Amino acid sequence: MKGVLLVNLGSPKSTKVKDVRTYLRQFLMDERVIDKPYLLRKFIVECFILPTRPKKSAEAYSSIWWKEGSPLVVISKKQQEKLQQKVDIPVGLAMRYAEPSIEFGIQELVDKGVDDVLMIPLYPQYAMSSYETVVVEAERIQKKKFPNIKITNFPVFYNNSDYIEVFSNHIKKQLPSEYDAILFSYHGIPERHIYKTDDFGQCKIGGCCQRKDSPSHAKCYRHQCFEVTRLVTEKLNLDKEKVHQSFQSRLLKDPWLKPYTDKTLEDFPQKGIKKLVVITPAFITDCLETLEEIKIEGKEEFLSVGGEEFTYIPCLNDAQEWIDVLQKWTNEFQNADVE
Repeated sequence: MKGVLLVNLGSPKSTKVKDVRTYLRQFLMDERVIDKPYLLRKFIVECFILPTRPKKSAEAYSSIWWKEGSPLVVISKKQQEKLQQKVDIPVGLAMRYAEPSIEFGIQELVDKGVDDVLMIPLYPQYAMSSYETVVVEAERIQKKKFPNIKITNFPVFYNNSDYIEVFSNHIKKQLPSEYDAILFSYHGIPERHIYKTDDFGQCKIGGCCQRKDSPSHAKCYRHQCFEVTRLVTEKLNLDKEKVHQSFQSRLLKDPWLKPYTDKTLEDFPQKGIKKLVVITPAFITDCLETLEEIKIEGKEEFLSVGGEEFTYIPCLNDAQEWIDVLQKWTNEFQNADVE
């Protein structure tokens, strides 16, 4: 019997500092997030991050928390429920960090008789700290706990025509009639992650990202971000002079992908950009990084330095058009072996 497992990032159980600390410890101790040797990683997390970061993060989560709970978890559950209503095979939900865990999500499907799972990590682009860590963790759990089931990983879908179509239409519906610029703000990653995921040694973090013929692009986060921007720009026939791209959410002092979103927002008004539209294509579901970092902090920063209008376009979330895409992918998986 087949089933589908949607997997997202995860969220603290509550906005209490202790719950945020627990979540951050699990998240940051992932060797694919802070890719340092274990003892050094533990030293950095326990001595430099956890003494102060949980309180600040708890305040940030409080600013976006819903009555029902974490926006990311609440919306993810809606995605699961809506997809389940559209298909006739079980649909599970899991988070890479916190609850419901990947092990819990697989167990729920197994309890329903599923032995063939399509896992869909809800990340359009490939990064070792997002898509890769989900796949590796699921493989670890499968080998240890569920050796008799099969898990098929849905590939990153940054250039999937279904995704580009629905994402472009989603933007078009909410794009204001007048704006000076549209900013594609992607989650940042350390530059070294680009090199670490390059199986062919061709990546230089430069013009190669905008080529179309490199085998390194299969796991190159930076290239895949450029591709989403390019494909959406072409699909919507946007004025290329008004399209900009940046990377947000830096951690520690290592070089991260540039340009940085906060610096970009700060510079825009000086360049005559007063009416701004921001979208966050690294995320399918609105979360702390979109709602607090962009919709609240980003807006405040832009307006404080001379910006006049700031429009944040939400993620796809549980929009019916996106659920329809998930339904199509599920049906293709379900019917794959049917003669």
